[in-house]
Formats: sequence, structure tokens, C-alpha cells
Amino acid sequence: MSKITIYQVFTRLFGNKNSKLKPHGTFIENGVGTFSDFTDKALQEIKKLGITHIWYTGVIEHATCIEYPEHQIKGQHPATVKGRAGSPYAITDYYDVNPYLATDVEKRMEEFESLVSRTHKNGLQVIIDFVPNHVARQYGSDVFPEKDFGLNDDAHQAFLPTNDYYYLPGQPLVYSDTLGTPLPEDKLEPYQEFPAKVTGNNQFHAHPSINDWYETVKLNYGVDYFNGERTYFDPIPPLWDKMLDILTYWASKKVDAFRCDMAEMVPLEFWNYVIPKLKSLYPNLLFIAEVYNPQLYQSFIHDGHFDYLYDKVGLYDALRQIINNREDASAITQCWQHLNNLDQYMLRFLENHDEHRIASAQFCYDPWKAIPAMLVSASLHTGPVMLYFGQEVGEPAKGESGYSSDDGKTTIFDFWRVPEHQKWMNQGKFDGGGLDENQKKLRETYRQILNLAINEPAISQGKFYDLMWMNHFEGGPDHRFNYAYLRYFEKDTLLFVVNFDNFSEHRFRLKIPEHALNEMGTDIYGTYGLIPLFGQADPQEIKIVDIAYVGIEIVLKPNSALVYRLSKV
Repeated sequence: MSKITIYQVFTRLFGNKNSKLKPHGTFIENGVGTFSDFTDKALQEIKKLGITHIWYTGVIEHATCIEYPEHQIKGQHPATVKGRAGSPYAITDYYDVNPYLATDVEKRMEEFESLVSRTHKNGLQVIIDFVPNHVARQYGSDVFPEKDFGLNDDAHQAFLPTNDYYYLPGQPLVYSDTLGTPLPEDKLEPYQEFPAKVTGNNQFHAHPSINDWYETVKLNYGVDYFNGERTYFDPIPPLWDKMLDILTYWASKKVDAFRCDMAEMVPLEFWNYVIPKLKSLYPNLLFIAEVYNPQLYQSFIHDGHFDYLYDKVGLYDALRQIINNREDASAITQCWQHLNNLDQYMLRFLENHDEHRIASAQFCYDPWKAIPAMLVSASLHTGPVMLYFGQEVGEPAKGESGYSSDDGKTTIFDFWRVPEHQKWMNQGKFDGGGLDENQKKLRETYRQILNLAINEPAISQGKFYDLMWMNHFEGGPDHRFNYAYLRYFEKDTLLFVVNFDNFSEHRFRLKIPEHALNEMGTDIYGTYGLIPLFGQADPQEIKIVDIAYVGIEIVLKPNSALVYRLSKV
């Protein structure tokens, strides 16, 4: 399989051109991006960046304060919505798309299908979210109301295997005044829910707090959390087939992959049941799991049948610390060793909608500091790499937007804008016309890294060799800041060397052990050229025997990286 490179876009924000916004503003006041903003030009420029897949985040209809009575689309009570726009992970209709993403609400699904077709026409594949663990408190399908959850539930029972929800019998939901979206112009009755349903982040009480997923309720896959997590999977709980129907619905619309939200909060047995059924109908369909517990990685790949898993608590966390010089570069070796040969299944990233922007005060201020880490993320193994729209132009996510505070993250709850991305978008021209020279250079650097990843077989298909074990000697690399490795495929070998030191140039000799040369089938007595593919370096010519026993002279500027091709002269 070719290397997968993912461009995550927050769909409602991508095409918004408005620059004058107000906190808590409506989509009429602040503007909103639509499916139509993803023009052929936009998609072609994203593809040129070195992208193979676009993850359209926030497509499926979710809780929002907007109503469309002329289209029989209900809004939700403000107490159950985070922000004016709402969370994309509080789904209100699994069979519909967000109306505000369409230019013609009545034709919203046709517009989504056109986006899928347009994306494919431009040589890219489509990823959307599947949110299996929880739904909005006021879930109700406008498209297929007969398929709603809870229609046959016995709400007098806290748990039944045949119920779609978990209940707290006899208890009303108790909402604090600080929850939900403040809409002083709306004089609404307090939100009421009786009996209370269990909140989406496994809060088995009736009074969720501001730190809970209070806008959602948890779905019941047949696990009795009230009695020691006993499971009831035979017969198959009704919810399993309802979810299979939902996945089949979207796959039939030619969606290529699902990013499965909080997959580890759903029983592994469900994934073992549903993914093979989907793949029997759509063999090329991909499933990506948001999983944070490394103890589950093996089972989610081999028993859950996922194609890829988040590498958040491993490589992301380590690289973030290394970028800020709070951890040694040697931690990268520990990351791949701890994966126990699962590297090819790991999705690497430095930004997504849940994490701080690199250029934010909460991360490291300077987007250039992450370039060595981005190269490592993209090239360490054959698994996918992802970037979040705006990352490539140094978006810092400054300021408050409404529900979201000034937290260094691009809001997923408000109708807002992404200012540095808007400069690249340039009022829909998608030509980078508003970027300064530093941003253009940064975006070009990302383009070089991603195109290197997808076009070099040594990265997309090859094997990996960590060089650091051989390079413990005086005059060698500094293991606090330097990291070096090989990627090789057939007779093609690439050498990667990075320097995470933000302040100092590093000069050292780097040895490639004879063991590695034998693994690659290299002539130990041959003469080879080192041809630079990335970074500032001059070509070198050296005898392989010297590489093994004397080493290569490496010069790395502060916070920089080099990639060489090893080519026989």
C-alpha cells in the first residue's frame, strides 16, 4: 500500500472568508464555510502539498442552536450545545449532514455527494468521522425517524441488553447554570430530561459538570457498567446492527475511510463484528481508531480489524517534549521499541483538532521548531502521517471565540475563522496570496517533506534502521538533541539526521554499522555518493568502509534536518 498522508480540515471553518467576527456570533454574523468552498483549485493545491486523503471533520449533523423550520430541521436546546455551532461529536442525525454546510439546505446531501465526487476527481480520498460511543442529548433523525435510538427502550431499567441508552431511573438530569450556550435573547424553559441518561464520558450520575461531555449521552453496546461491566453480546445487541446500517449508509456514498472517535470506549467485540462485514462489501474501506491505551493496540489491530491507530501517547507526546527540549531525542528509539512491530499501523501527527497548535503559546510559539519532528513523523515508518489545516502556514489559534477560550486550539464549537489559513485561501483563490515570505517558505518545507514521504519507496514501502545504538563515541552525535536512522527499499537507501537543539549547531561523525550495510546488501568496499534530498547540505563522496568505521561528517544547523540518498558512484 502507498504511504497515506492526511489533511484534516474542520469543514465549517475551512472556507470561511469573514475577518470581522464577534464572540458567540451566529453563522450569519460570523460566516461559515461550506462544501462548495472545496473547489477544484483548492483540492488540487492540497494534493500538491503531498496529500492523499482529506479528513472532512464535522460533516454529520450534530447539535447546534440553529433551526431550519422550513426544512423541518430542529435546533437543540442551548443547554445541550457547546457553543453556537456545537460540537461535531454530539451527533443529532447519523443519516444527515450539517445543513449550514450547504448553499442550498434542501440539497445538502447532494452537495456532500458532489464534494465526495469532486475530491475523487482531484485524486484524493475522503475520510469522515464515525462517532460510535455517544450521541447528542436530543438525538432525533429528520431523515429516518423510524431508525432513532431508544424507541423500544425500557427507561425504567438502568441497563438492559436491548436498550440503546443507559438510564438513571427516577432521577432527573440536574444541569448547572454554567453549562450550555448562553443565549440571553432566548427565554427558554430549562432543559429537562427524565429519567436522566448516562453522560457520554461514562458519567453514571445525573449531574454532569462543565468538564464532562455533558451535551452527549452514552450508547449501550451490551456492557452492564452498573454490575462490574458484565457483557451481553449473545444475542447481538440491537445497537450493533443499527451502527452497521449507519456505516453502510455512508460507505455507499463512496466515503473511503472512517476515523472512529474514541474507539476504545466501545467494546472490541463490536469492531470485530462490524468491520469485517463492511470490508466484505467495500474491500478498500479504511478504519482509523482514536485509541490512547497502548495496551489495546495489538487487540485493536488483530482482533478489532482496524487499519490504523492514533500514535498520540507514544510519538506525539515524545516529540512535543523533545521540541521543547524537555526530553532527549533518544526517546524516539523508545517509542518505536515499545510498539512491538506495530509501527506500520500508527497514524503520526503533530496537530489535530484536539491538540494545541504548534505556533501557539501553549506549544512552542515558533512553527519552525517542529520541522525536524514533522520529518520524523512522516518518515519513521510506512504508516500514515497527518497535518491539520493551517499547520503548514503557522496558525497560532490566538484569542477567544465564544465557547472556546484562548487555549491555543482552533475552536470546534464556534462559528469562527482561521486567520493564517485565510491568508493562504486568499478569498477563494487558494494561491497563498496573503502569506508572507516566511509562511510561504514554511508551507514549501511541508510540501517537500510530504512529497518525499509519498514519492520515495524507501519511506512508503521500505524498512527502518535506527542508527543511534552504534553512535555512542566521542565526536559522535549528541543523544540529547540528535537522532539518525535509515529507510531502505531494495537497493535504495535514505539517511535521515535531525537536530532538535533550538540554539546550537551540531557537528559530529555518524557511523552506519556493517550490520546495517549487510541488511541493505551494500558493497562494503564500494564508493558511494551522499546526495542531499532535504535540508541544507552539499553532496559528499565517501567509501562505504569509511562510513562503517570512520563515519560521515555531519553538520546540522540549530533546529534542522538532513536527508541524503546513498547512491553508488
